Amino acid sequence: MALYTHFLKTLMPDLEHSLQGHDLGHLRIVAECWGLELTAPDVQTALPQLTQQLLDPALVDEVLESLSAEARSALEALVSKDGRLSWVQFTRQCGEVREMGPGRRDRQRPDQTPISTAEMLWYRALVGRAFFDTPRGSEEFAYIPDDLLPLIAQKFSPREGTPLGRAATIVERAHPIPADDRLLDHVCTLLAALRINRALTSLPENLEPFILSLITSAGLLGPAGQPEIDAIRAHLEAPRGDALLQLARVWLNSAAHNDLHLVPHRQVEGEWENHPLAARRFIIHLLNALPDKTWWNLSAFIADIRRAHPDFQRPAGDYDSWYIKDTQTGEFLRGFEHWDDIEGALIRYLITGPLHWLGFMDLAVPDENRSPAQATVFRYSGWAAALFADTVPEGRPAETDPVHVRSDGRVGVPLTAPRSVRYQIARFCRWEGDTPHEYRYIFTPASLERARQQGLQIDHLLIILQKYTETVPPNIVKALKQMEMRGTEVHIEQQAILRLGSPKILKTLQKSRAARFLGDPLGPTTVIVKAGAEEKVLAALLEMGFMGEIATTE
Repeated sequence: MALYTHFLKTLMPDLEHSLQGHDLGHLRIVAECWGLELTAPDVQTALPQLTQQLLDPALVDEVLESLSAEARSALEALVSKDGRLSWVQFTRQCGEVREMGPGRRDRQRPDQTPISTAEMLWYRALVGRAFFDTPRGSEEFAYIPDDLLPLIAQKFSPREGTPLGRAATIVERAHPIPADDRLLDHVCTLLAALRINRALTSLPENLEPFILSLITSAGLLGPAGQPEIDAIRAHLEAPRGDALLQLARVWLNSAAHNDLHLVPHRQVEGEWENHPLAARRFIIHLLNALPDKTWWNLSAFIADIRRAHPDFQRPAGDYDSWYIKDTQTGEFLRGFEHWDDIEGALIRYLITGPLHWLGFMDLAVPDENRSPAQATVFRYSGWAAALFADTVPEGRPAETDPVHVRSDGRVGVPLTAPRSVRYQIARFCRWEGDTPHEYRYIFTPASLERARQQGLQIDHLLIILQKYTETVPPNIVKALKQMEMRGTEVHIEQQAILRLGSPKILKTLQKSRAARFLGDPLGPTTVIVKAGAEEKVLAALLEMGFMGEIATTE
């Protein structure tokens, strides 16, 4: 950013060059606005005379004192940006400058009845307008002429580093939601689910797309979504603090991870491009100016960014070429009037989403029933300084707790058990959800067969269980070994059973046309009914004079 600012400063016009190209009538209007009389007969003579007079420090102070509060605020904003602001942003904040030829200008005298702050500054030559080359190409700027800038800057203190927004009230921060490292557990869950092609429904809202993008940027998944086995193993076997730092480092520095594409209820369409890394770093830069250990109001912070830095992710101020749809309404959000729906939503997402999930940010809500995504206030967590300094946050527990295996085949894996162990066990089991303290699984023939088809061996599972559990029930060891040798030896099937009042009725039914719907007899008065044939058997019995019904569990 410093190089970019210097590049612009070396090319900015001074006052004389800013006024070149204007006719004598325009120069006389400028002089009149400054309380001067310009008697020169032509532009060539008038321009150097006027420029010399306008650069008098005492006169500059006098003119600045005579400006309206809005005009002074506009100049202050320009000074805080090194004297330059995109023309689109400047006119959006300060109003338009009407295009007029000399005749119309001299008749209407817009300098005497300006329609905007921008027009007032324009006819006083305090602001110029020109195109300049930038790293993004040619862009149009409003600027303070270089030789006027230091004289004007003396009157205004730039706001760089001043906190945006306001501190939170006690009510707003009534229920804190501290940062944690549960993201690591969710990453483990998602990686295991991807290996067994299992859809997830248990992750917190909006977290799955974030994790998928993050672990792809981290190299845990390849470009086509295939698992990178060595990278996954290294991540899952790393201590929790190191693993969290790895993911935080990726997010802070990745240009491929696009936060704007992950904002909830927003769908990006078209071929346009944004610059996610620059936008992310700019928001973090503003966050770093906030008071340490102070709860801060989120809505006020966003509102002040809209006022002071609305184009933080759109340097050219272009609000029409980005196609972003609201998936709830189907509306395309184009134009600056949708700033809160896009820029505001992105800032809210960054703070309540990635910065919270990665351990940087504590959140708080006024009502304990609200989710973290509905947070109203925030502050940096105790881990933030370490993560920003690229060091491992302290105080993370070691993953040493044992896995619990029950005699009924159920498995409980505590959150503080090794993630690499849970990743392996999850691939052998049917998932049964989780509690705040552990993940729950169960061994089934289908889950073990799926693992076998993926190249996993039950012998390997037994080694894991014997190493990471206090005891493995002997019947589980026996059952797993039998499964390895012979496959499934016991099958339970659900069947419809017909119970009759006497053996005579059963014999009559077996001789009727409905006999084809019957299976094996289970006794003199009971018989299996083939799947889907229950109603047909009841109809046949009714024809024979016997009324029946299908029993329910209600």
